[in-house]
Amino acid sequence: MANRLATATSPYLLQHADNPVDWWPWSDEAFAQARERDVPVLISVGYAACHWCHVMAHESFEDDGIARQINDDFVAVKVDREERPDVDAVYMTATQAMTGQGGWPMTVFATPEGEPFFCGTYFPKAQFSRLLESVTTAWRDQREGVVKQGSAVVQAIGGAQLVGGPTAPISATLLDTAAVQLAKDHDDTYGGFGGAPKFPPHMNLLFLLRHHQRTGSAEALEIVRHTAEQMARGGIYDQLAGGFARYAVDNTWTVPHFEKMLYDNALLLRVYTHLWRLTDDPLARRIARETAAFLLRDLATPAGGLASALDADTDGTEGLTYAWTPTQLTEALGEEDGTWAADLFRVTTKGTFEHGTSVLVLARDIDGAEEELVNRWRDVRRRLLAARDERPQPARDDKVVASWNGLAITALAEHALWLELSTPSSTATSDDAADSAGWASDVRRAAVALAEVLAERHIVDGRLRRVSRDGDVGQPVGVLEDYGAVAEAFCAVHQLTGEGRWLTLAGSLLDVALAHFGTGQGGFYDTADDAERLVTRPADPTDNATPSGLAAVCAALIAYSALTGETRYREAADAALETVGPLIGSHPRFAGYSAAVAEAALAGPYEIAIATENPEDPLLATAYRHAPPGTVIVAGPPDKPGVPLLADRPLIDGRAAAYVCRGFVCDRPVTTPEELEERLAG
Repeated sequence: MANRLATATSPYLLQHADNPVDWWPWSDEAFAQARERDVPVLISVGYAACHWCHVMAHESFEDDGIARQINDDFVAVKVDREERPDVDAVYMTATQAMTGQGGWPMTVFATPEGEPFFCGTYFPKAQFSRLLESVTTAWRDQREGVVKQGSAVVQAIGGAQLVGGPTAPISATLLDTAAVQLAKDHDDTYGGFGGAPKFPPHMNLLFLLRHHQRTGSAEALEIVRHTAEQMARGGIYDQLAGGFARYAVDNTWTVPHFEKMLYDNALLLRVYTHLWRLTDDPLARRIARETAAFLLRDLATPAGGLASALDADTDGTEGLTYAWTPTQLTEALGEEDGTWAADLFRVTTKGTFEHGTSVLVLARDIDGAEEELVNRWRDVRRRLLAARDERPQPARDDKVVASWNGLAITALAEHALWLELSTPSSTATSDDAADSAGWASDVRRAAVALAEVLAERHIVDGRLRRVSRDGDVGQPVGVLEDYGAVAEAFCAVHQLTGEGRWLTLAGSLLDVALAHFGTGQGGFYDTADDAERLVTRPADPTDNATPSGLAAVCAALIAYSALTGETRYREAADAALETVGPLIGSHPRFAGYSAAVAEAALAGPYEIAIATENPEDPLLATAYRHAPPGTVIVAGPPDKPGVPLLADRPLIDGRAAAYVCRGFVCDRPVTTPEELEERLAG
């Protein structure tokens, strides 16, 4: 039996390379083999950090009996949903249409033409064996009905795409309605929206932060502050090493599903950075810094780029690395500190997790505590982390995904800039301030280095590739979210560095998106017009774990237009946002990033150019602190090459000057922070 997965770039496919199942990667050859053998196709979709994917693999795909059933009666195709989100989107829509729900592992039975006729998710071994028998019998004895059902499913999921559907213009009323809807769903006790399981609502929080900026809504800001605090104190946040888990299985954020995803932490870094920027909240400041440190310490790969995830399992056991008993705390810290830590982190003999263990939560307000308590917490935390590092560690999915790295670059660039402006190196006299200034420089360098990886490795012949691993770029082509997130990241790095190269790269990616992804009716497909043809062409405007492709590309279009003054990119964004307007108004929980982008569009966005020879000019700090939603900011010498916003923007009487524009209409320049603050408040 050929081992067709042995050379895959996907760690998920490599996990299955030695299965007794005769796996094929997603390919035309696999479906040709199914036609030649006249058998259906079993499509199994998952990802490397997925707990239940591991369970089904151990139970079924490593079992010789199950493997014989599959090999005799099917062509088996293994798909990494993170590497091929287009394939995942098509079959997830089918799975949801058939079952009313979705998830991973996703199990799909399809005709040799790829048309799905039966879908599900995880199946226990005995049930899966019976299912294989039933599908084999149906394919042999009821072929006409099976094929007819597959055709009907394809027709149904094609109609599910919102191409050419109703539109609604972006307006203050629409966004106000969305904010009210979110407030109704807010959990006033534990934060977040809805009940268990609870996912970090990062995109909705970004929207509410921007909504607060535009409207002054105290309720919107309080929802963000409350949710951010509850998550940061909960078990979903790693109280020792930083970084957020994928979701909590309860409504109190106590017990997480332990996988840590790059995209969640990138988006949450933006939330906590901007909450800190707007409120000076010390908890938000700490969590932002620790989340950035987690990204750069635990997800950095030797070849450059950030890895996709840390696994939910360690040696096949979920939470093995992270959970504690009171006895284990005492062994690591001694009797006195062990008892103190058990109280601080709410570790009990009964336990909050499995087998009498507890997930660490933060039961006290450390960030507002007296210095003696803070120092003790830091010491205990350091010693516990050292003890935890001696345990077996979760595996890492080290493929580099373009869009997720783009999200991280944008977050790191914004974090670096605010670190620099809130603690300029010229005033870093205390040890803490000097440390902050040094960390800001580290984050700045990391953001630029990550952007270099995407520019040099993931752009091939002017088009994006979605993944790379160990320095080698993969074959899967970029989807819409890749073009949007990477272009937005390049716009952020342009603002961070003042280098024109990044703006040029962003523009070239957006030109590809406009040329190859547009629907012709204002919206966007998720795949290019010259990409591999699937049974239907996905065009999902809703946010999932990451921003929708439409929302991501609109964010980049608006930023790029504001930075360059080229209005056609803004016009494309406005048209696309109108196609998702009804979704924003009626189901904002599934359109948080679109709503955040819409707030930027409604605000202008503002364009601020600061003509100065001083990279730490106080005008820049004032601009960033008081920037309305979606504002683009550049600073540098007048007429700096490659920076359109600085063209024809001279110093005023030899003094630095801030030029504030909105919708390409500019006010007279100001030269003092007080004047600039007043201008932005107005």
